[in-house]
Amino acid sequence: MKELILVRHAKSDWGNESLKDIDRHLNERGYEDAYLLSKWYQKNKTMPDLIISSTATRALNTALIFARELELNMANFVLEKDIYESKAANLLSVIKKQNDTKKMIMLFGHNPGITDFFNGLSNDIYFDNIPTCGIVSLGFETDSWKDISAENSKLNFQQFPKEYKN
Repeated sequence: MKELILVRHAKSDWGNESLKDIDRHLNERGYEDAYLLSKWYQKNKTMPDLIISSTATRALNTALIFARELELNMANFVLEKDIYESKAANLLSVIKKQNDTKKMIMLFGHNPGITDFFNGLSNDIYFDNIPTCGIVSLGFETDSWKDISAENSKLNFQQFPKEYKN
């Protein structure tokens, strides 16, 4: 059994137009949501074996907040440049090349790739849009990352920041 947890980066700051897109950081709401959801995850779910993050600042910041809250050994934290501006097929390729000793992987990325990737692997539910700092988890009835597919997947959970707001 494998578990893949997908996290869309938290809300980013568009205030500085001179920054390159890859360098945009989180805005105040983004930081609040990342702390809120990382605390929820730490309290309610199991520690991932590996965190893989896009190299974009906003995704990296979100992933680091989670890693710190989970007290993750940073030897199990990987930056992957191929996640930034990636399509679903690229994300699938990143996951399929992971070591099978890792049972649970948490991947931090961007839309539309994260939503398309999830929808391509899920037969249980379809999302028009996974929101910023949204977490979705799929379990796979397989022992190899190379064999994950919609045919052997099952939705484990979904958690979105709006579930905590009035």
